[in-house]
Amino acid sequence: MKKNLKIGGFLMIEVVIVASIITVSVLAAMSVTQKAIYVSRQALHISEASFLLEEGAEIVRIFRDNSWESISSLDVKTNYYPSFVDNVWTLSAIPSTLGIFTRTINIADVNRDVSTEDIASSGANDDGTKLVTITVSWMEGGTTVNKTLSFYIMDIFS
Repeated sequence: MKKNLKIGGFLMIEVVIVASIITVSVLAAMSVTQKAIYVSRQALHISEASFLLEEGAEIVRIFRDNSWESISSLDVKTNYYPSFVDNVWTLSAIPSTLGIFTRTINIADVNRDVSTEDIASSGANDDGTKLVTITVSWMEGGTTVNKTLSFYIMDIFS
């Protein structure tokens, strides 16, 4: 009878150990799955933001192609928000969102070195060239994520 109690007690310890191992394994798998879902969602948001940056660049090119005045007349200290209304792109100073994303377009003046005609931090203002900075921002895990695309655009049609 004492032998059966020892075997039964040992069996109970084995069951507790196995149950603990299974519980820890399931919790670890759930943690890994949760992190994988978070990283996957983050990658999706970064991909969407990249497409929105490219679309923003195309919007600015459309404005340039229609009329350089539509770009050169923009205030360099103002953030602009593109919107597509009645099959036409417009820029507004009123913030707008696309789902979780906010896309901002900023135009800056460009200076050129007088002797080399290279873009420089000082020199004469070049009315035919602007620096465009497009920023897409969104909230991710309680923090704001920003992706930025900067490029120069020129008046190539005059």
